[in-house]
Formats: sequence, structure tokens, C-alpha cells
Amino acid sequence: MAVKDYIRERFFPHMWCPGCGHGIVLNSLLRAVERLGMSKNEIVMVSGIGCSSRISGYVDFHTLHTIHGRALAFATGVKLGQPELNIIVPMGDGDALSIGGNHFIHAARRNIDLTAIVMNNRIYGMTGGQYSPLSGYGTMATTAPYSNIDQDFDVVDLSIAAGAAFVARTTVYHAKQMADILMKAIIHEGFSVVEVMTQCPTYFGRKNRAGDAVDMMEHMKEITTPIGSKAKEKNPDLLERGIFVQKEIPEYCQEYERIIERAQADVS
Repeated sequence: MAVKDYIRERFFPHMWCPGCGHGIVLNSLLRAVERLGMSKNEIVMVSGIGCSSRISGYVDFHTLHTIHGRALAFATGVKLGQPELNIIVPMGDGDALSIGGNHFIHAARRNIDLTAIVMNNRIYGMTGGQYSPLSGYGTMATTAPYSNIDQDFDVVDLSIAAGAAFVARTTVYHAKQMADILMKAIIHEGFSVVEVMTQCPTYFGRKNRAGDAVDMMEHMKEITTPIGSKAKEKNPDLLERGIFVQKEIPEYCQEYERIIERAQADVS
């Protein structure tokens, strides 16, 4: 199948602001699915509420557009009911780590076979530019007009600590790398987290004088480096990108099936 076969063309043009990075995420995701040769009927996309969550409206998969912060809870139900399906869960700052933070850490702890894409634009874009758990100390937002004093989460560190079996980080500037990582995340059996640093020129860029979309993407290039690079040794402040964790540990649905088999054997 071609990339265009995976989209719902009737819903285009999309609703994202000019310069938003979420369209690049959609592009890389579709290229990853195309390279895997998956049927549309093999995939379920589950999203919550927010700019990032609108991605589910543009893909021609089975989709659920659910409630804020609960995408992983709905996705867990789908996976337990139909474990043969591939579940992709795109989330923003809030869906993943604010109202949805509890679901996130426990989905990682259980190692249920879901692919969580955390689209990190450091802001609540759809609801007016409020600061988020990923905004970072010293940033400006509509709810932080004199600067944000909250420290931000490190998505990679949090995911690893919570027990995720696959953890990666990339940016919309590195779109080809993103497609490669997403492909590996989707086929990995276990809870996979891919943080994608993306830009919101409308709110974060304007409030923080970060320039337009091109400026913000160039900045992502400048502040990131491949895992283990010499540049990181020279500048410890650089953010590493690539695959941090890729390990095989018991997957939740498979273990649940074994419990059912044991229970049925006891009854018989």
C-alpha cells in the first residue's frame, strides 16, 4: 500500500496551525507503517484531546478519539480485547504526562504492547497556550506571564524509570530518523515510548520569542545530538536522540493469557 492509502483525504486540509510540527509526525508515522507493509485493519489508533490528538482523524485506521488524559486507558482495553492488533497512541504533553501521567507510568510498568508517541511541543496549544509539564523552568506561557517556575519532566528518564521496554527520542527536524524509530517501536513487543520534539510557533514560539517554525526546527538540530556522540562529551547540556532502551521482557497480554489458561486448567 502507498502512504496515501493510509489517510482520510476527505478530512484535509488539516486543522493544525501553519508551521505546526504535528504534520511532520503524521508523515513519518505513515512512512513507517508503509515500510512495515501493514494492513489498515491491523492498526488501531487511540488518542485523547489536544492538537496532537487530532492526528487520529486523518488516518484511515480503526480509530478512537477519546477523552483527555485517558487515551492509554482506552488503548489498554482495546489491546486486552484484541491482542493481535497493533495499537498506536499519539499524545501531547497533557494526555501523556499531566492528567494522563498516572496511566502512562502504569502502562509502562505493566509492559502492555502499545506504542506511545509523546508529541512534545512544550505547551497546551489547543486550549490557549498554557504551560505544561514539559514547558520547562523559565519559559513563558499564557498562564505564566512572568515565567514558569515549574521544572519539566524528562520524558526519556521518566519512561525508563517506569519500566518501558522501548524508549526513544527524536525531533521533527530529523524526520527520517523518526520514521525509522517509529517502525522499530511499532513492531517491538512491549510498551514503547517515542518522544518527538516538535514545534508550536503559534503559542510557544511567539510567547518565548523562539522565531518561526524554521527557526524552532533549526534550534532542535542545534540542541540535540545522537546517543554517545563526542558532541555530548564536549557539551553535556545537549539532548541525546535515538533509541535508549530496547529490551525483551514479559508482555502483559501474553502473561494474562497464561493466567487464563492456568485458571481454566484448575476448573477442569
